[in-house]
Amino acid sequence: MPEVPQPVTDNSVKVRQLSHYQFSWVAGEPGKPGTYTLQLVLDQGAWEEVLTLDPDDADNLQDLLANTATVHYDIERRVLMFGVTPTGS
Repeated sequence: MPEVPQPVTDNSVKVRQLSHYQFSWVAGEPGKPGTYTLQLVLDQGAWEEVLTLDPDDADNLQDLLANTATVHYDIERRVLMFGVTPTGS
């Protein structure tokens, strides 16, 4: 059996389930484009992450998030993983 560092803390959990999300738009300087952000609430608020997005990524992610029931986020690699398929399916 592998050794697990103790104690297991919020900081030691590397992959979390997305509970809620919120897109925002931050205005740029006058005449400059704004910036989209995506706030991820993970494991019912145990962890939060804010991603900065370009408009195309924001549009694509909004579609994926709206159409995927289960989403996970790898904190170290900053990767959103969409959907869960049971083995043998």
